[in-house]
Amino acid sequence: CFRGHGRRTGERRRKSVRGCIVSPDLSVLNLVIVKKGEHELPGLTDTEKPRMRGPKRASKIRKLFNLKKEDDVRTYVNTYRRKFTNKKGKEVSKAPKIQRLVTPLTLQRKRSRIADKKKRIAKAASDAAEYQKLLASRLKEQRDRRSESLAKKRSRLSSAAAKPAVTA
Repeated sequence: CFRGHGRRTGERRRKSVRGCIVSPDLSVLNLVIVKKGEHELPGLTDTEKPRMRGPKRASKIRKLFNLKKEDDVRTYVNTYRRKFTNKKGKEVSKAPKIQRLVTPLTLQRKRSRIADKKKRIAKAASDAAEYQKLLASRLKEQRDRRSESLAKKRSRLSSAAAKPAVTA
């Protein structure tokens, strides 16, 4: 119902229908049958069509059929399994692939992922420790070299200071 708002160009007009005459410029009407009359509407209320698609996600299937976590979801998907004949004339059935289904394979993948992560963390820690050890040894070597060079310098200076006193 566009009361206060204008429609964009090319946008279809939407009207609420309550037993009123609908303008002919509408191509599609979405209606809901509220009360059933004495006669059947041909092609609408005389045949019953089952809903083709159900939920695909495991948790939503559980919610629909009021299942516990332990119950097997796969058996309930068969309620909306489609049976049809293929081009070769063979009778086949199709059901949606359930997503987020906890299977032994998914649990195994999860375990391996966690194990890999732990392995990576341990390797990083050992590498860091090794690097710290290397760094400490290099710093020690540098300190030793510096102290040696300073000692040489001191000895040179002391010997240079002592020599003029000997000659005098």
